[in-house]
Amino acid sequence: MNAIIENPARIEWPDLIKRPQINSANLTETVSEIINTVKEQGDFAVKSYSLKFHDFEPTNLWVTEDEIENSLKLVPKSLRKSILQAKKNIEKFHKQQIAKVKKIETEPGVSCWRKSVPIEKVGLYIPGGSAPLFSTLLMLGIPAKLSSCKSILVTTPANKSGNVDPAILYVAHILGIEKIYKGGGAQAIAAMAYGTQTVEKVDKIFGPGNQYVTAAKRLVNMDGVAIDMLAGPSELAVYADETCVPAFVAADLLSQAEHGPDSQVLLVAVNKQIIEKVIEQINLQLPDLPRKEIIEKSFLHRRLIVIKKVKDAFDFLNFYAPEHLSIASENAEELAEKVVNAGSVFLGNYSPESAGDYASGTNHSLPTNGTALTQSGVSVDSFVKKITFQKLSNKGLKNIGFSVENMAAAEGLEAHKNAVTIRLKK
Repeated sequence: MNAIIENPARIEWPDLIKRPQINSANLTETVSEIINTVKEQGDFAVKSYSLKFHDFEPTNLWVTEDEIENSLKLVPKSLRKSILQAKKNIEKFHKQQIAKVKKIETEPGVSCWRKSVPIEKVGLYIPGGSAPLFSTLLMLGIPAKLSSCKSILVTTPANKSGNVDPAILYVAHILGIEKIYKGGGAQAIAAMAYGTQTVEKVDKIFGPGNQYVTAAKRLVNMDGVAIDMLAGPSELAVYADETCVPAFVAADLLSQAEHGPDSQVLLVAVNKQIIEKVIEQINLQLPDLPRKEIIEKSFLHRRLIVIKKVKDAFDFLNFYAPEHLSIASENAEELAEKVVNAGSVFLGNYSPESAGDYASGTNHSLPTNGTALTQSGVSVDSFVKKITFQKLSNKGLKNIGFSVENMAAAEGLEAHKNAVTIRLKK
């Protein structure tokens, strides 16, 4: 699928938007066994699976205060400064999402309002393998803190030496998150979902992970444990016209492909010459990248498509519903009005997708695999539930009482009708 595809007919679109297929043979069975073992054996199972899958068996699941203090010295000053800037921007953006209570009088004497109430206990899974994602802790921890969740638990794998990545612990420290434990994979999800001797059960689980983590989130969700989303492999779609900078487009495609061999990038351009220039730039930039092999495997799933008409191009992109959408054009804001399905959109030649991954302020925990058709990324709303309230005065009940009685009677629910009638008589 790496050949340039020119003006595909709409009947071909379903094949073009297919994501890489993960080999899931026996995956559900394996993950189910891990979950059930953690349910039965608690801490012992988590430690055993840590040894089996991560080559380390923790003596204590919790990260100690000393470990946190010692790790802070290992984070370079320049990185600390960058993390603090990202924290400031993410907080600034997410604070605006906090909903204020507004009472609405629907009738004289009838007041209704909605209040955001924090989810009490949340669990944040932070990947810590080949790329320890301390940025994900910023993206999840900040809205959790702003939402005033009572208990925030972080789980992340330790390395073979038994240490958690220092940058992850630094972020936890500056966010004031103290409950951190060394656990990765499906066993960590199970521990948070059902609790162990030392890990408390949470009400909702957040965070990305590999196919085992995703399968575990799916299975515990079927068992009634809330999750943020089933985040699959990362993806980027780029729209490019004659005003794009091919070197920038190439850099964006390469940056997203380095996430993993099952990541997908897709380029839609208005003519073939743009794609050829982007390919030329990819060939110049790729050899110097340390994750070259991963990118090359990811590129086996890339799509290079020419769609001349702007309307058709955005119809296709909306059909694809990408996690990330970059509009490489000087007219990006105008073109953005055509976007209806996307997780996060990057406008113009100077808005790289990696800005949103780290420090622009928006959240990088986004819907993948076409779920942007109906789902949003993580926000403050993800950490609260919204409860409605109503208060009726005597006058208010009189104003709507007849309608309630009349409708209840029409549905054959006499007890509903009587709950109004008995008050009106009094």
